[in-house]
Amino acid sequence: MAYGNNGNYQRRDAPREFYKATCSDCGNECDIPFKPTQGRPVYCRNCFRNHKDENRPRKARF
Repeated sequence: MAYGNNGNYQRRDAPREFYKATCSDCGNECDIPFKPTQGRPVYCRNCFRNHKDENRPRKARF
């Protein structure tokens, strides 16, 4: 049985390619680890953290 690379594996020690983008919220230039797609918002680290917190489901407290 073969285990291992399914073609989508990237080595941890391989350098990542970053792309320049402009944050959709604050307008600052930022580096992102994926190629931006036309029509989809891109957020800098700080703005992404704010959006991530907004979309997180709240835990039910009993």
